[in-house]
Amino acid sequence: MSQKILVVEDSRAFRNYLEQQLSQAGFEVLAAESIEQANKILQHEHHLLCAVLDYCLPDGQDGEIIDIVLNHDHKVIVLTAMFQEEIREKMLAKGVLDYILKDSMASVSYLLPLVKRLTNNQKHKALVVDDSAVVRKHITQLLEHQYISVLQAKNGIEGQKVLSENSDITFIISDHDMPEKDGITMIREIRTDYDKNQLAILGLSGSDDRTMTARFLKAGANDFLYKPFNQEEFFCRVHQILDMKEATNELFRMANQDALTGLWNRRFLFNQVCNGCEKRNIAMLDIDHFKKVNDTYGHDGGDAALKTLSSILKIYFEDDVVVRFGGEEFCIQSCAPIQEFTNRLEIMRQRVEKTTITHNEQQLSITISIGVTDIEGDLNEQIKVADDRLYLAKENGRNQIVSVG
Repeated sequence: MSQKILVVEDSRAFRNYLEQQLSQAGFEVLAAESIEQANKILQHEHHLLCAVLDYCLPDGQDGEIIDIVLNHDHKVIVLTAMFQEEIREKMLAKGVLDYILKDSMASVSYLLPLVKRLTNNQKHKALVVDDSAVVRKHITQLLEHQYISVLQAKNGIEGQKVLSENSDITFIISDHDMPEKDGITMIREIRTDYDKNQLAILGLSGSDDRTMTARFLKAGANDFLYKPFNQEEFFCRVHQILDMKEATNELFRMANQDALTGLWNRRFLFNQVCNGCEKRNIAMLDIDHFKKVNDTYGHDGGDAALKTLSSILKIYFEDDVVVRFGGEEFCIQSCAPIQEFTNRLEIMRQRVEKTTITHNEQQLSITISIGVTDIEGDLNEQIKVADDRLYLAKENGRNQIVSVG
């Protein structure tokens, strides 16, 4: 479901342009040209991503619409053709997200990324590490105001503990001068386990030491900001960090995920590290008579079969590494006990056999053959043994598991 944005703008041309650009970006736009129209929308729309508001309207010349929307607890972005520092400071103090000068259609080029940032922020969780409860509360409020969930810690030791207990933390904001463990020491230790792409870090300090920026960056921070900071600069730094992290994640996904099935690909399998395994198991499997599926139902039918099998594999092996190895062949890496792993493979094989795949009003079914091993050896050696057992399963009649041979 697309997220809703209220646009209140009395210029028809600019309002239509905003509506067009936001709609093309995937948002549902609720448009109004006056406070009266906006009030009618606000009466029955309680879940808005944000509101984009013109400061000066025919029935409200002095920003009255801003207070009205804020009183409904919605996030506000102000657009105005008139820039006055006093008004800008007043708006930011009220809690508007941003104050954008409407000097041309080009202002939308700043607005669109900002609105998309609000959407993406809902996927992020921040850890704020600072020994001052007042500072932690202030930063937390700023982040939560932009849809970022926040955890807190009062020093480096506690920060590392919170991080270890919350694997969904995506970035950290840390002060330097803290009791027990300072921010730079904490960051240096965190970087032994997390690189800058995995976990972004923004360093903060109220120190007068002008070498602090270099010290934070050399310890592994992605960026640094002196306190007290300007709210707008703070958000610019946070947004830049998250933009870079998301871009890097997307590049990683494109390089390591199979586009058709969403599973990992061979590149990921051979580059990843199997952590925490006392003994690694490998299963190789493929679809029986897959050429016949393609010949009978077309390549679209074959794709439907591959996607259905991939969905089933994700269900039964959600904690394991599942890879589309190539074509109709798949690989599963698991650290579970071999008997438990083999039992799940058999249950999954039966599920595949019983599953009917609907494609273009036709129904098809598939079976799979599986080879599995837990031999000692490197990944290439294990894959070769599992692959040999896969072909033995095919020679024995297909639709079965071979774990010895």
